Amino acid sequence: MHMNKAQMIDHIALSADLSKAAAARALDAMVEGVKATLKKNGSVTLVGFGTFQVSKRRARAGRNPRTNEAIKIPAAKVPKFTPGKALKDAVK
Repeated sequence: MHMNKAQMIDHIALSADLSKAAAARALDAMVEGVKATLKKNGSVTLVGFGTFQVSKRRARAGRNPRTNEAIKIPAAKVPKFTPGKALKDAVK
């Protein structure tokens, strides 16, 4: 099963007894809050669900798969999600 944004909005609306418009605003606000916090190198922990944080990836050497030419891959900051125990247990 795969759930897209529209289906998530429907689920939130039904579960929280909200209109779809209110559920969409709530989901968008949550996503924007996570983005804004990560942009400031912060983290967001939702107890029982997991933690969103920024991870640093070091610069490294790589290869262009088409030409097999060596390339340098620059260091980068990447978003990371670590699931909480309750989420891990729910998936077992």
